Amino acid sequence: MDRKDLASLTLAMIGCAFFVGAGDPAYSDTPATKDPFVALQITRIAAGVPVTFDLKALDGESFRSQDFAGKVVLLNFWATWCGPCKEEMPSLARLQTQFDPMKVRVITVTTDMYPQGIRQFLTHLGITLPVLFDDDQEVSRTFMVRGLPTTVLIGPDGRLLGRAVGPRAWDSDESVALVRHVLEGTP
Repeated sequence: MDRKDLASLTLAMIGCAFFVGAGDPAYSDTPATKDPFVALQITRIAAGVPVTFDLKALDGESFRSQDFAGKVVLLNFWATWCGPCKEEMPSLARLQTQFDPMKVRVITVTTDMYPQGIRQFLTHLGITLPVLFDDDQEVSRTFMVRGLPTTVLIGPDGRLLGRAVGPRAWDSDESVALVRHVLEGTP
């Protein structure tokens, strides 16, 4: 292939990349980039059947999905042995402080079996978020948790809206905008 052919091929590839990217919200400054799901790289989930769970908390209290009817819920799956989970946890706690718990609840779910270690971890960071135990991992399977941390977003109607795999800065402006977006019922 001579230089002229190589130059033509390069220009053609750049042109293709431009046209392919032009329709992608990540490559344009259209209203689609204002979508808080896109901004946080949260996978939208088509609303299906309502979410149901019934789990015991670290303090022995029972938490049922029905208890959160009418609230936006961030359900965060984590473990004390997961480095990114531990780094993410304070931002989840700060997000909760920005919203009325009667409207928004941040709840954590773990498969850890050592309550004392969890208490020490939470105390060390000054975190008071509820920690629920998924002993048999049934809830984790229901939400298709394949890696930690995973956070699922549940709408006020009790239906799953989105899933974030991997850590996020949950106290960021984008995260606050996402929660407000869901509270306002914006599609």
